[in-house]
Amino acid sequence: MHNSTPLPKIVRAHVLVSGRVQGVGYRYATVDTASQLGLTGWVRNLPDNRVEAVFEGAGAVVEEMVRWCHIGPPAAMVKDVVVEYEQPESLLGFEVKRFE
Repeated sequence: MHNSTPLPKIVRAHVLVSGRVQGVGYRYATVDTASQLGLTGWVRNLPDNRVEAVFEGAGAVVEEMVRWCHIGPPAAMVKDVVVEYEQPESLLGFEVKRFE
């Protein structure tokens, strides 16, 4: 028996979030939310006070995560979210990265 249900297309969103998004638990809330949604990727603070993140997973789930980024955790005040779609890199897990 052949199952013809196509696998969901994996997409990669590269997100830059600005506003009051550092020192408010944004990165850790991002890890929790992305992990609950089954996404892979990473999140980190940037020296210019923005948060940068990459999410990989099924398109609809990545879109849900991008919508979450516009709100963030309760203490955050998000001003802007810039999203670029890139080629997925088959990342494993979801982690907080340090800016190099």
